[in-house]
Amino acid sequence: MANRKDPYQSYRFRVELDGIQRGGFREVAGLDVTNDAVPYREGNEPARMRQLPGMTKYANITLKGGITDDDSLIKWKQQTVDGKTERKNGSIILCDDAGEEKLRWNFHEAWIVKWSGPSFNASANEVAIESIELAHEGVVKA
Repeated sequence: MANRKDPYQSYRFRVELDGIQRGGFREVAGLDVTNDAVPYREGNEPARMRQLPGMTKYANITLKGGITDDDSLIKWKQQTVDGKTERKNGSIILCDDAGEEKLRWNFHEAWIVKWSGPSFNASANEVAIESIELAHEGVVKA
């Protein structure tokens, strides 16, 4: 009988950002890495194109979480608005059901390109959510 390894659940995770001690986030998206395909043909080759690896692109990482009195994210965004962008390193950590770290993705040189405040609805019964979008210069699975 094979030793079965079940996949990890997506609901147990942590986010670490240099110098920001904020509570958890409810959603993380954007762990995407893409390489362009560059068509190439030399003059002495048959009438077909080869595909060469091109530029690597990293998608922006989106973090969503309940808004609180902690204003560290909006202050970080304001630095960029004021022309003093501060870049931070961070990690997205996937945990098992016991809360133990199992996988980690580290990103570096990140800064907030977009901050979105909560939507309000007087007839709803839900948490007010803020969202940030981080541009960065690379993500690696550690």
